[in-house]
Amino acid sequence: MPELPEVEALKDFLTDHLVGHEIVRALPVAISVLKTYDPPLTALEGHQVVAVRRYGKFLDVETDGGAHLVTHLARAGWLQWKDRLPDGPPRPGKGPLALRVALETGAGFDLTEAGTQKRLAVYVVADPQQVPGVARLGPDPLADDFDEARLAALLRDERRQLKGALRDQSLIAGVGNAYSDEILHAAKMSPFKLAASLTPEETRRLYEALRTTLTDAVERSRGLAAGRLKAEKKSGLRVHGRTGEPCPVCGDTIREVSFSDSSLQYCPTCQTGGKPLADRRLSRLLK
Repeated sequence: MPELPEVEALKDFLTDHLVGHEIVRALPVAISVLKTYDPPLTALEGHQVVAVRRYGKFLDVETDGGAHLVTHLARAGWLQWKDRLPDGPPRPGKGPLALRVALETGAGFDLTEAGTQKRLAVYVVADPQQVPGVARLGPDPLADDFDEARLAALLRDERRQLKGALRDQSLIAGVGNAYSDEILHAAKMSPFKLAASLTPEETRRLYEALRTTLTDAVERSRGLAAGRLKAEKKSGLRVHGRTGEPCPVCGDTIREVSFSDSSLQYCPTCQTGGKPLADRRLSRLLK
């Protein structure tokens, strides 16, 4: 799933490639991807792109006609840029193509989604805050005003485990499954530690890990073409998706806890005092 760093890089890429250009066609291929109907998708056509913004994991393309194209790539969605789009309209079918946006130059992008769980979402709205997922977002962890005191206030009454709290978009915007693993590894904290139990020193460590992990990932992705961002994300991960490999910090074997629709990875030596976590739902640290 694209998370804050990848969506930030896509925002920068699209700013360079879209702003100042006219959208001449916005063609839905999978009707299920459209989550709004008023204004229609055609409200984008004939208008120039004036800005591209990021809200958490949402991308917002604003036009001078007032309509915004807001996209959430979900777990298996992606944006594929093409310097020259194929001639002729795309054909609906069973392939991954969900939406095509064409510019006056002949360039444009496709929104695609792999797999059978179709969660890619596209909205056309007059204001991004009309998108429910945007309206409920918590603060952006890379914003200038997101400081250690802000994080402490957010976690003070959280009776959830840190892994779940970091992934809650209404608490902190933009962090998903992969980067929550990376942040907790950098902070040397168990994913099952209760958020409200952090000491001031632990809060400081978590804040520094949060900002550093995300900032470094954004910098690694900056300037890359859209098609290279997935590979860059994977190559930069230290524990997530690396079950069975040695921890790059201490050399211990990276372990995994599996859930019904996701999994987390961690290093026992770095994060749980050398003790493995029980690999079952709602498991607790083995004592």
